[in-house]
Amino acid sequence: MTVSEFSDLRTNLREVWATYTLAKKTLIRRAIKEALDIDIDLSTLEGQVGAVCSNEDAVAGLGKVNDLVKSTKGEKITWASCIFEGELKDLEETKVLAGLPSRETLLSRMVGSLMSPLSGMARFLDAAAKEIETQGKTKVGELEWEKKEEVKEEAPAEEKTEA
Repeated sequence: MTVSEFSDLRTNLREVWATYTLAKKTLIRRAIKEALDIDIDLSTLEGQVGAVCSNEDAVAGLGKVNDLVKSTKGEKITWASCIFEGELKDLEETKVLAGLPSRETLLSRMVGSLMSPLSGMARFLDAAAKEIETQGKTKVGELEWEKKEEVKEEAPAEEKTEA
């Protein structure tokens, strides 16, 4: 990766209160062992190893790096594993976690879901108010709603044959 690509990645990570650190494998292994008491073997990985640390939202930092992994099609940066909630995750679990929406996005979706019934009620009341004005009434109970006529198909009469 170029210096400008690393700079852009670090800028994107700062937006979600996360950091990216590039260090020697031995240093990363020792830091993980000391901080989390997890033994990790980084010797099998080729190239340099970087660590993304998220301070606020554990998934948001992974998502920003995942955007870069997707845009470079894994040619410049790839996933190896992650430590999520104190557990070492393999490559597949890491990809799944990186693909999750951020906490902020999930919370806004939940609020939208909770607001949906209230929005429907507001639309109904607004439509009723407009209908009251249109018909010149003062109360909803006085409204005359148009009833849709049900069309019933008559079954064809069976012909009786006399023998």
